[in-house]
Amino acid sequence: MGDVSTLNNGLTVAYDEVGSGNPFVLLHGFPHNRSLWAPQTSALVEHGRCIAPDLRGFGESGREGPYSMEQYAEDVVALLRNLGIERAVIAGLSMGGYIAMALWRLRPQMVRALVLADTRPGADSPETRDKRTDLMAVAKAEGPAAVANTQIAGMVGASTRAQNPALVDGLHQMLAAAPVEGIVGALQAMMNRPDSTHLLPTIDVPTLIIVGEEDSLTPVKESRAMHAAIPGSRLEIIPGAGHVSNLEKPAAFNHVLSEFLSALNYA
Repeated sequence: MGDVSTLNNGLTVAYDEVGSGNPFVLLHGFPHNRSLWAPQTSALVEHGRCIAPDLRGFGESGREGPYSMEQYAEDVVALLRNLGIERAVIAGLSMGGYIAMALWRLRPQMVRALVLADTRPGADSPETRDKRTDLMAVAKAEGPAAVANTQIAGMVGASTRAQNPALVDGLHQMLAAAPVEGIVGALQAMMNRPDSTHLLPTIDVPTLIIVGEEDSLTPVKESRAMHAAIPGSRLEIIPGAGHVSNLEKPAAFNHVLSEFLSALNYA
């Protein structure tokens, strides 16, 4: 746990690695870090070689630009190559899902299977772009704690807010620890990302779609539409979970993910 790799582009990437065997990568969302995946890295160690990096600008990874979905994807490719991995299961939550789709667009030969959790394929609407611009201004003027204050309500479901205030507080601390450079860069990258909807029918690797029933940021209807567009995909809706379904309902999330990983044929 807690390894560091310097990529060929000079970026230093911090990551956790547990287990052995067939590799799978866990990509966190915005403005998280790799600790988001703690309930998975500890529970799924028997299901393969799990790698959870801090994305560029977050956690303990380097903060220098440029920032784009394509650059995040190439960072993941470079990390995998440093680790001697040619092909892996790519799992991404929220912004991590955008990166997973960018990987499919840019390097499909490296994607063994996909897990798209609490995410969407479409580009930002003008309204969402305006909100991201406002959030960049908040980050620059008031810092990451102010960003955390604006983001936390939408990040978790109503059930979690009512039943697990300690989890909400812990998540708030994670958001408030995000570097301003990473926040601003990620917001720009999300604003400028291309629409990936047209890619969905081209996905011909096993694909699992997971969404929290109470996710208000990327609602269930988005996941249902992805499920309909990706041939042979599997959709799992997690009751009582919001946008960070892996953290809010880890037992349910881990059960679904472990089933999916176990069923993959590596022959």
